[in-house]
Amino acid sequence: MFGKRILLGITGGIAAYKTASLVRLLKKSGAEVRCVLTPSASSFISPLVLATLSENPVHIEFWNKETGQWTNHVELALWADVMLIAPATANSISKMANGGCDNLLLACYLSLKCPCIIAPAMDLDMYQHPSFKRNLATLQKDNLHIIPATFGALASGLEGQGRMEEPENICQFVADFFVQKKNEAKSAQQKILITAGPTLEHLDPVRYISNHSTGAMGFALAQAALQKGHEVILITGPTQLSLWHPKLTRIDVQSADDMMSEVQAHWAQTDLGIFTAAVADYRPAQVSSTKIKKQEEQLSLALLKNPDILAWASANKTNQIVVGFALETNNQQENALKKLSAKKLDYIVLNTPQEGISGFGASTNIITIFGAKGQTIALPLMSKLAAAQALLEILDEKTHEK
Repeated sequence: MFGKRILLGITGGIAAYKTASLVRLLKKSGAEVRCVLTPSASSFISPLVLATLSENPVHIEFWNKETGQWTNHVELALWADVMLIAPATANSISKMANGGCDNLLLACYLSLKCPCIIAPAMDLDMYQHPSFKRNLATLQKDNLHIIPATFGALASGLEGQGRMEEPENICQFVADFFVQKKNEAKSAQQKILITAGPTLEHLDPVRYISNHSTGAMGFALAQAALQKGHEVILITGPTQLSLWHPKLTRIDVQSADDMMSEVQAHWAQTDLGIFTAAVADYRPAQVSSTKIKKQEEQLSLALLKNPDILAWASANKTNQIVVGFALETNNQQENALKKLSAKKLDYIVLNTPQEGISGFGASTNIITIFGAKGQTIALPLMSKLAAAQALLEILDEKTHEK
């Protein structure tokens, strides 16, 4: 966001206290920030704090009553690359949807030539009220970008949806917004299905078969795809990772059967499938309804082969590109190429495991991309997000060559 000009509008809600952190994060990202407040917002956040953090004067009134100087709302609106209103209260959203203009912030909004992003914040019943939903729908028709409120503890003491998204996520949304705009001219928007993480196959109510996958590579690919403006369906096994974006549909599953069902339900809607999940090859033939007690010296388990999700996707593709992942501990290239051929994939990504450097649990990766037409592209050690970005750039180029 270096050099991007952000006009931060702050309306009168308790969530305004978070805007100090938001300004700090935006500035840390390299953006220029100017703040415009509704009169009531200054009761929730100090204009002096915002002026100090943003390194710019804070604007509240149409004119300075001491000097008589007019605050040029048109100049503020034209200065901005984006206007971000956080928090956006139900009152301000209502006025925006209906053309109200009784304060400086609204005058700036009505004078905008740039995009506008809003982060609503209010009590849970207000957030679900039909009149608010109508107003929000109107703003969406006006091409505003909405950062939905989250679930959590509210100032009323209740808990539910209505809490303003956290400053870190708002800052990331704005950063992704600028990246998306930059990339829209490069590649058409796609809907991408990504599988991530391990699967979990129950033995009994307390035990299961799984693996060491954390889901980090799949989540990195989802983040990179969202940054490029794509829509993402992320089907993930159990993981501690989190990711939020309006264009992200996250589906949490446990078993290989669960993951297969979700892939089958969404496959026809997608343009590209990237299958990073470490799916268990086998599952217990029988799952005990009670905990298996330690009795015999040996315990034998009968295992059944799980469905092959990747092979199914490849066999049932229409125009989709299918990308598989392979983590191999021996005969790495040979085994990856066998998988590419046997499952009739378009590409396979060989993940080279090195403890603490690449593979499960590492923050970096070493990958090699093999194509069905004989392409081989080896990438050096890099962060998983950088590797994901590089992979998507390569897939974009290869798609355009077809």
